[in-house]
Amino acid sequence: MLENIPKSVGEAMKSARAGTEKLTINVIDAPMTIDIKSAAFGDVQPIPPRYTADGEGLSPELTWRGVPEQTRCVALIVEDPDAPMPQPLVHAIVPLLPREGALAAGELGGDGIKTGRNSYLQHGYLAPDPPTGHGPHRYVFEMFALSEAPQEVESMGRSEFVDWVRPRVLAKGCLIGTYERA
Repeated sequence: MLENIPKSVGEAMKSARAGTEKLTINVIDAPMTIDIKSAAFGDVQPIPPRYTADGEGLSPELTWRGVPEQTRCVALIVEDPDAPMPQPLVHAIVPLLPREGALAAGELGGDGIKTGRNSYLQHGYLAPDPPTGHGPHRYVFEMFALSEAPQEVESMGRSEFVDWVRPRVLAKGCLIGTYERA
């Protein structure tokens, strides 16, 4: 979708960014003990084109560990703090994942995982799609261990997600991937 924005517009918006201080992981206080990894990319490393809007648009495979024993479920939100918007762009909200586990490549776009609403008010995963000329974007995969599992998942947007997680969070962790459209 954003690949059609002219490069000159992307360059003109280069300084417009939501900011990392607004990321969910930075507005919810909890110990940073969850270790999230992806076989597709390392922390603060480029996301391969296969996992972007310029490729197949698959969600990357993820694994996590280091979740406290009393955890009932794990929640994931994927945000872009470099989007030229007032708040980070939400690529996915997954409020109900198993305590220890993994997601296969493309699993966030499938029918098996219940997701909340991303910034386009859709369910599923929005692949990285930064404006041409806007510079590198960071895609932050933020995970939260929760003391209680949500009953309603599909109506959750970002604000509902933050409100649900905040009083129930036991631990958190994140993995950052980068992508820049040349």
